[in-house]
Amino acid sequence: MSIDQIRLLVLLVGITLISGIGDSQGFVHAARMWQDCKVVWIEFGRSAVGFGVGIAAYWVAARYLNEFGVLSAETQTLIWFGVTILGVALASGKFLRWQTIDQLVAVVVLLGIGWLMFHTGDEVDLAVQNAGD
Repeated sequence: MSIDQIRLLVLLVGITLISGIGDSQGFVHAARMWQDCKVVWIEFGRSAVGFGVGIAAYWVAARYLNEFGVLSAETQTLIWFGVTILGVALASGKFLRWQTIDQLVAVVVLLGIGWLMFHTGDEVDLAVQNAGD
């Protein structure tokens, strides 16, 4: 892997984390925005900002995912989903209170997402990844 590919990968990881964390905040606050059948506007606003940051960062991440060779919407979504669900679990603070078996299942699901990403090699344009080697 070339230095340029490593830089691209680091940039991609950073932007994807921003996207997933933003969206996870959107989900966490959306779950809190309805109390007694009324909108809690501060939670609505926090949710909107989270989703706004998340989608803006995702659009940028999609550009770099394409440049890195991750071309399919399915694989791009799997990456986003993994980061987002981890962000929700950690941001809610409840993940650490889950039973060990539930935490294990969550980790296995994330590993499964990773397996799907790398196992479906036809989803990645290897010519793009290998450019410059």
